[in-house]
Amino acid sequence: MLLRLSHRIETALEPWLPEQRLFLKSDATTRFVRLRPLTQAISLAVGGLAVGWFLLASAILLMDFINAGSSRDQIQRQTGLFEQRLNDLSTDRDLRVAEAAGAQERFNLALSQVSAMQERLLVSETRLRELETGIDVIQSTLRRTIHERDEARAMIAEAKAARTEQAGAAPTEAERAQDVATTLALMANALTETAKDRDAESARVTAEEAKTAAVALQKQQLESRNAIIFGKLEDALTISVEPLNKMFTSVGLNPDDLIATVRSGYSGQGGPLAPISFSSMGLSNSPDEPRINAILQDLDTLNLYRIAAFKVPLGVPLQSRFRLTSDFGGRNDPINGSARMHEGQDLAGDYGTSIFATADGTVTYAGWEGGYGRLIKIRHIFGIETRYGHLSQIDVKVGQKISRGEKIGDMGNSGRSTGTHLHYEVRLSGKPVNPMTFIKAARDVF
Repeated sequence: MLLRLSHRIETALEPWLPEQRLFLKSDATTRFVRLRPLTQAISLAVGGLAVGWFLLASAILLMDFINAGSSRDQIQRQTGLFEQRLNDLSTDRDLRVAEAAGAQERFNLALSQVSAMQERLLVSETRLRELETGIDVIQSTLRRTIHERDEARAMIAEAKAARTEQAGAAPTEAERAQDVATTLALMANALTETAKDRDAESARVTAEEAKTAAVALQKQQLESRNAIIFGKLEDALTISVEPLNKMFTSVGLNPDDLIATVRSGYSGQGGPLAPISFSSMGLSNSPDEPRINAILQDLDTLNLYRIAAFKVPLGVPLQSRFRLTSDFGGRNDPINGSARMHEGQDLAGDYGTSIFATADGTVTYAGWEGGYGRLIKIRHIFGIETRYGHLSQIDVKVGQKISRGEKIGDMGNSGRSTGTHLHYEVRLSGKPVNPMTFIKAARDVF
């Protein structure tokens, strides 16, 4: 059966692939190899498949190379954009701090002016009370004078009566008229002096009241200007603080605990960096004191967020081109194919590519560790740890203080690895979390 089928196939192929003979001649004999049509067809099919497989593999490798180049360019652009946004935020933060400091100076100047106005107002009120006291004294003096005049009249009348009794005759009309004229002259003089004093005190009171009204108007205008300044500061701080608050919340950090941790690390004196702090001391009993304290609190929070941004791993550990090869989460093991949990993010690049720390911290491990190969562990604030595995070279040592962006080693292929790449991990309280959550959170804000 197979022979007949083979014969039929060879007969069908004979017009296109006639039988060929390859002669092999030696010194003694001549031999030949017969190439039947079926054998030639099989050889051509195998050759075609080999050529097709070569073309397909070349196309796949070319597409992968093009995609890798596009991914590296995109990551590079995103990294540059992230750095640019971080620099813009830093510049904007410095501008806000400068504006806040200027507003604080203007507020202190305005407050000193208000204090001076209040002192003048108190002086005016004191002088007004003195004038009122002077008027009361004048009135009391006038009443006492009238009383003394009446007593003097009574004494004069008694003296005249006694004299009359002694003389045995009543006072004459001329004497009575003289007595009345003298009394009226005394009263007129006293009333004239009293009226002059009253008019002078009234004029002084009117002038002091005008000064008091002017001071109150200036104080009201100053309070209106301060309210506008406070409103602008509050809006600016709200725009700056809320996105940062959301950023730290999105990566699983409690903003209040984070700020408390950063503040506790900068509660002493001295050092290369310290949080900005202001004080509303001396503004007690001022209606603006709660608002001022709230603004100062937001400024302090913004500055602490700025410090925390350098201590939380929000950056990318590479500054050159790379591509993402394996994400965080479950995957098939690249070596034995079994299902396993991948606790980091793989970033592939050229052998020897520089690796940089993504946040300030302290090196807790630097050496060989099993499947990680050459590994660096860095401890950061708030119980965060970053790991950098499969390195070709380690440039740090245990206990060394590391700053964000500082070179710590080179990319390699050490340990349990199928190719040159960086295994990057972020752990929160010892538990691995997705590193892209931190990178994307910073990218969405900056």
